[in-house]
Amino acid sequence: MKRLLFRTMLLALLFLFPVPTTAGVDVSISLPPLVVFSAPPAMVVIPETYVYVVPDVDVEIFFYDGWWWRPWEGRWYRSRHYDSGWGYYQRVPSFYSRVPRSWRNDYRERRWGGRPWNHQPIPHQQVERNWSGWKKDRHWEKQQTWGVQGLKPRTQQKQASKAVQPISRENPQRREAAKPQQSRPQSGEVQQRHAQPQQREAPKQSKPRQGKPEKGEEGKQDKKQGERR
Repeated sequence: MKRLLFRTMLLALLFLFPVPTTAGVDVSISLPPLVVFSAPPAMVVIPETYVYVVPDVDVEIFFYDGWWWRPWEGRWYRSRHYDSGWGYYQRVPSFYSRVPRSWRNDYRERRWGGRPWNHQPIPHQQVERNWSGWKKDRHWEKQQTWGVQGLKPRTQQKQASKAVQPISRENPQRREAAKPQQSRPQSGEVQQRHAQPQQREAPKQSKPRQGKPEKGEEGKQDKKQGERR
């Protein structure tokens, strides 16, 4: 009787206070801490790219193709705003391979690739408004090549390298043109050559045979002999 009462009480407790299980545990990815800005950030464009960066903060915050990007603890996050709304991005963004790891030192020293870099701050509102048109029109190539003195755009560098490369293989048509061609006689010359032997043979046929005068000369000689007689 006591055992039956104990089991009944135990079942009642299980229904009232169910034991939690770990089968449906959701592992969430932590988000990066927010960066507090005292004023809207100014940006610079990294030379030879259309990647913009906030240079005066300790963390890396980029802007590219309409998104704000930042790495944190080996992961990448992006947002439509520079100070909130970060979401996890599953892979490394493609633009990051074109960003040198030493960009921050180059910014501080105002040099890029050993050349003077006269970078100018760009308000983030202008970047968000004009990034697409600037990229389409190659704005920074035309604006003193990103502010780097003596820097040539990559398109010009490729054209210059093609112009400097020597021609290792000659065009076969040029070779044929360079070879001395055997002069072929023209049609008029061929006719003259064929006509020359006929002109040489013609006098042989027209020459009279020696000792046999022609008929006209024989008549004249007979008349002279009759007069003498």
